[in-house]
Amino acid sequence: MPASTASEFSTRCHALRWQLLPCLLLSAVLAGCATTPRAVPAMSVTPVPAPEVLPPLDDIGPLLNYHQALRRLTQGELLKELSGLLQQKRTPRVTLQTGMVLMLTRGNGDLARAQGLLDNVANSTEASAAPYKGLAQLLASFCAESRRLTEHVERLNTQLATQQKESQRRIDQLNDMVEGLKNIERTLPARPAAGAGPGAGK
Repeated sequence: MPASTASEFSTRCHALRWQLLPCLLLSAVLAGCATTPRAVPAMSVTPVPAPEVLPPLDDIGPLLNYHQALRRLTQGELLKELSGLLQQKRTPRVTLQTGMVLMLTRGNGDLARAQGLLDNVANSTEASAAPYKGLAQLLASFCAESRRLTEHVERLNTQLATQQKESQRRIDQLNDMVEGLKNIERTLPARPAAGAGPGAGK
C-alpha cells in the first residue's frame, strides 16, 4: 500500500473512532438505565392503633338493680313476683331472676331451689346464657355459703336445745332430791331439847 494511502486510512480510522465514541457512551448509558434499579429500603410505617371497641351493653346492671328492688319487697310481694316469673318463658335471664327471688323468700327449701337454678345458668352451654354466667356463679356461691351457715346455726340451736333439756332434767332431779330429803327430815323424831336428858327433872 502506498504511504499516502496508508496515512489516509489511518486518518479515517482515527476519525471513525471519535465518531463511534459518543455512540458507545450513549449505549452504555442506555444499558445502565435498562438494568434493574437498586432496591430502595422500605420506610417503616407506624401502624395507626385501631379505635377501642367498647363492650356491648349487657343486662348485669339492670339485674343488680332488680335484685336491690327485690330486697325492699315484702314476702307477699316476693311471692307475687315469683308467680309472675314462673309463668314466663324459661330463659337464662328469667331463670336468674327466679333464683334471685327464691334467695329472699323464706319457704322451706327455697334457698336450695335458688342455688339449683343459678347453677343451671352458670353451667349452661347456651350462647344466650353467656352474659349471665358470672353473676349466676357468684349468686350460687352465696346461696351455698348461706345454706352452710343456716345448717350450722340449726345444728347449734339443736345442740343448745338438747343442752337446755339436759340441764332442766338435772335441775328437776336435784329438786326431787331436795324434796326427798325434806320428806325424810319430816319423818325423823324431834330432837330433845338441850339439857333434857334422863333424870333431868329429879
